[in-house]
Amino acid sequence: MNTKYWIAFSAIEQLDSTFIQRLYNYFGNIETAFNANLNDLRQIEGLSVRKAENFIEKKKYINPDKALEDVLKRDIKILTFDSPDYPYMLSQIANPPMTIYYKGDLASCNLERTVAFVGSRRASFNGKESVKKIIRELANTDVCIVSGLAAGIDAASHDSAINNNLKTIGVIASGFDFIYPKENKHLYEKIENGSGAVITEYYPTFEPLKFRFPQRNRIVTGLSYGTVVGEAALKSGALISANLTLEQGRELMCIPGAINNVNTEGVYKLVKDGASIVTSGNDILNVLNWELVKSENTLCDISQMSVTEKLLFDIIGVEPKSFDELQGHTKLDTESLLTTLTVMEIEGLIEKTEGDRYKRA
Repeated sequence: MNTKYWIAFSAIEQLDSTFIQRLYNYFGNIETAFNANLNDLRQIEGLSVRKAENFIEKKKYINPDKALEDVLKRDIKILTFDSPDYPYMLSQIANPPMTIYYKGDLASCNLERTVAFVGSRRASFNGKESVKKIIRELANTDVCIVSGLAAGIDAASHDSAINNNLKTIGVIASGFDFIYPKENKHLYEKIENGSGAVITEYYPTFEPLKFRFPQRNRIVTGLSYGTVVGEAALKSGALISANLTLEQGRELMCIPGAINNVNTEGVYKLVKDGASIVTSGNDILNVLNWELVKSENTLCDISQMSVTEKLLFDIIGVEPKSFDELQGHTKLDTESLLTTLTVMEIEGLIEKTEGDRYKRA
């Protein structure tokens, strides 16, 4: 059973996902990767010797069978990187989590309609109400709201999703032995008991340490087709999420607020740098072109697209993209990318503009 070796890797403190992925890609089998000795690891070109030695030392204290048992007795569900159910959009980021632990019903969440909401933990009343209003306007759609289960904008986002019968995914920065902040316990419970799923990449006993929150952010944005920034000061952690959104090739959106609020300074900087302004649920659907996708009469029916077509359609977004930009995001070889783009043009999904750029039709 390979699951126990994925869990064993995740039970090693401060072992980053890129290290695990390199070993998995090299050995082609997670059990072989976990049981590799130092000489085996030295054969991997470019692998840090220090990290390899650290792994060899720390894994002495990990029993894969015991690690699996400890997870299962907590009624935690497991999703590993090699699973066919692993979220596709998350698999496309530079450093996806190798193991996802979750509670709730992740299968009930439409992972083809995910939007992240991020922002200040000390959000203003108006900021939280704006987020709730926009999410309320998404009621009766199949959009899934993703956020980080922190205070402020995160809590407002999950709360509004639950109250409007939308599914929501809460991504936490610790293992399931901890609830942080404690005042959000009711949100954890509501999400786990029918409103979506709470997920984490961290082994159950891992604490919510400061460095884990920025790592958590890449999962929030990585799961999502676009990110909405509610409120953010110039040095807010939400700006980390905004940058991750752009690095991952997703749509960045901002909710405008009062110009005399310090928590809008980061928002307006993002807008000046090109982020889309959204003031309604419909604005989000327009930015992500989901109105077209949901229409029964349009050619842009996402259910009829191949996995690669969906990926390209999402990357192209509302701004035309060059061939090189699309290749950089997808890592497809030239022939495969050109063939797919040609098929999408024929199907009326995209158009080629002047300067050999591609836009949605």
